[in-house]
Amino acid sequence: MKKIIILSVFIFSISQFAFAQGDFRFGIQASPTFSWMTSNDNMINGNGSNLGMKLGVMGERYFAENYAFVFGLGFSFNAGGTLKHDVGGNLWSQSELSREVLRTLPDGSNLKYGIQYIEIPLGLKMKTQEFGYSRFFAEIPVFTFGINTKARGDINGTVEEFETTEEDIRKDIGFMALSWGLGGGIEYNIGENTTLVGGIFYQATFTDVTDNNGQLYRYDDDMDIIEELGDEDSKGTIGSLTIRIGVLF
Repeated sequence: MKKIIILSVFIFSISQFAFAQGDFRFGIQASPTFSWMTSNDNMINGNGSNLGMKLGVMGERYFAENYAFVFGLGFSFNAGGTLKHDVGGNLWSQSELSREVLRTLPDGSNLKYGIQYIEIPLGLKMKTQEFGYSRFFAEIPVFTFGINTKARGDINGTVEEFETTEEDIRKDIGFMALSWGLGGGIEYNIGENTTLVGGIFYQATFTDVTDNNGQLYRYDDDMDIIEELGDEDSKGTIGSLTIRIGVLF
């Protein structure tokens, strides 16, 4: 909660300052993204990555020649990854799953997350003087507010009875995700007011992506529950690398 308050104050302060002065530039991006998930529970481990896409608009407001506040609005598609649960149980307890047997998953189940977010980034940009038609730039820090609009999940890694795809798991994903990031790249002028943008960006959530209401079980050989092991209350986070491809006008 303390981090969220600090971030909210930071975003509000920057936005107030940014819209009070400076020159605007706007653009669009269509950027491939590679994402993965991690957990703070050593019995839950990352076991696969997702290929996704970021689409949206970018904005810059300059307050000095080579310094700007950056902001935007867009969609992040198929963010997430796969988590392997060494201990099974009722792991997606809030969602309406397609089969009741999926309420009691065995040990070693792989849960794959594919999440769509509306994202609102805000950060600071610094860039070099022009070299020919090019400039190098860095954006650090960049804080992003994400709103979960869609989430699909797959289960695999065990016997066929407990495997499934394209389950609606939005109720087991947090409504919002806050992340930080940084990146850099190059701008290339192709016209008086048109610039191609390319770069690499890292982004990581620092809030829990998963909604932890699950229950862990111990089973016998027939998958009958013989012991309740407690709540599944791990913190799941998403990390990603984005290859930014965009145009500024």
